[in-house]
Amino acid sequence: MNDETASDKPTPVPLSRDARRVLGVLVEKAKTTPDNYPLSVSGIISGSNQKSNRSPQMQLDEDDVLTALDELKKVGAAREIQGSGRVTKYRHAAYEWLDVDSPGAAVMTELLLRGPQTLGEIRTRASRMYALDDLKVTQEVVDLLIEKDLVEPLSPPGRGQTFAHKLYTPEERMYLEAKLEKQAAAQPQAPTSTRASKSSDSAVDALIARLDTVSERIDALEERIKELESSR
Repeated sequence: MNDETASDKPTPVPLSRDARRVLGVLVEKAKTTPDNYPLSVSGIISGSNQKSNRSPQMQLDEDDVLTALDELKKVGAAREIQGSGRVTKYRHAAYEWLDVDSPGAAVMTELLLRGPQTLGEIRTRASRMYALDDLKVTQEVVDLLIEKDLVEPLSPPGRGQTFAHKLYTPEERMYLEAKLEKQAAAQPQAPTSTRASKSSDSAVDALIARLDTVSERIDALEERIKELESSR
């Protein structure tokens, strides 16, 4: 994974909302569109503001992205390199900074890009970057991240348990706890059979995957339209 000794590894610290989005974009694009990686500032802006695979939706500009990159470089999570044509580009150092492998990076990236999620959501969404065969495998990856103090459960064990990364600022963490408590109080779950529960989870996972695919295609079409309009 890397040749650094444990004492040389940067220690993950809470990141601002913009820095978390930019780090997530860098890792995601390295895995899903390697031909276009490392990314320029323009590419990071586009990836940060895209409509698919993002929650919440954001509208970062160049100043926002540059500030976020400075934050990531300072803590050792990103690096600046010289691209072709003397264009400055950026790559992540997430594997070293977080001390994770490919499945761990995929799960962390989804949590950075979309916020707290259930195990089923994590499995469905992270599998576009690293294939997670089933919920058992996903749970093993999440458990390892919990051991590394990178992820934590935000709700009690059981169906619908929600997990989040631990890179939120203290203020955001308090907000998340309050929001989840309010949701849990407002939506008591009716008892269901194990078979019905598994069937429901599978249907939700399939729907999530279909919606993500459609959203990605829409984003690709919008980017293509922008390219055609700019070339006129």
